[in-house]
Amino acid sequence: MIGRKNTGQASPLFLILLALAFFFVTYNLVIAIIRYGSAGRGVGPNSYNRLSIDPIIEMPENVKKQKTKLPYHVALTATDAPYSQWQCRIMYYWYKKMKDLPDSEMGGFTRVLHSGKPDNLMDEIPTMVVDPLPDGVDRGYIVLNRPWAFVQWLEKATIEEEYILMAEPDHIFVNPLPNLSNEGYPAAFPFFYIKPDQNEKVLRKFFPEEYGPVTNIDPIGNSPVIIRKDLLEKIAPTWMNVSLKMKEDPEADKVFGWIGKKFIIHYTYGCDYNLKGELTYGKIGEWRFDKRSHLRGPPPRNISLPPPGVPESVVTLVKMVNEATANIPNWDTT
Repeated sequence: MIGRKNTGQASPLFLILLALAFFFVTYNLVIAIIRYGSAGRGVGPNSYNRLSIDPIIEMPENVKKQKTKLPYHVALTATDAPYSQWQCRIMYYWYKKMKDLPDSEMGGFTRVLHSGKPDNLMDEIPTMVVDPLPDGVDRGYIVLNRPWAFVQWLEKATIEEEYILMAEPDHIFVNPLPNLSNEGYPAAFPFFYIKPDQNEKVLRKFFPEEYGPVTNIDPIGNSPVIIRKDLLEKIAPTWMNVSLKMKEDPEADKVFGWIGKKFIIHYTYGCDYNLKGELTYGKIGEWRFDKRSHLRGPPPRNISLPPPGVPESVVTLVKMVNEATANIPNWDTT
């Protein structure tokens, strides 16, 4: 795909929803109960009444029975910082294992490197280099590079798959994630703490009243999202522009700032426990695993397992990190 394609006009409402959703992005332990609204919504105060359904996918297994296999391309944005590199290496290791399992819908993989120059992982991970935002534009919020990186990638890349999964370096696939999207209905993870109705005054700057109540804004981020490629091509420029405008708006920036069967573990928060297996929230535990403890280089191989009583998700996370680091060549050189 060379140059900008003429893909037509996307629904303004859908563009705004996705753009707003980016600024709500955060990190969490991701459980694949996936939900998102429609790309086919009209514009205007009564446009939502035109939808006959608002799909909520509760069980991925049910979706698999309803449609044929639809491969998706896994894309994540990253920097060349050691902190980002070791997470990308672990993620790519588990992507390769899940991709090869029976009935997997995982297709190709791209690390969209928005550092502006190649790094030492170019031969290990499929990568496209794009430019970062100009100096100072991100105002210290490096995540703003994501929409700009996707805009550039979509302009330059040849992507065989019809669908794209937008992912992050600290995602670990514990099972092959099905393609949960449904034609014009992208799929995304709902974050329970995103409550648009509690910030209506701020959101009205970006979501006019004629689009309906602010509760029509789905509580999602840009990741994880599975979306049809042509829709993402239309959305990405508006996603980028609205995100930048929200960051430049002092009120919006103050409010939003950083904000079943499992398919992805998203290890954003530090795991801190005492030796009894009790969570020591807000306090460094006697046993801990925190990705932020390894900003300048990768964590060591063979991290000790947590004490008895710690949730199984944490145990699984450590075991999967250990397996990846044991099998990735030259792990300590990142």
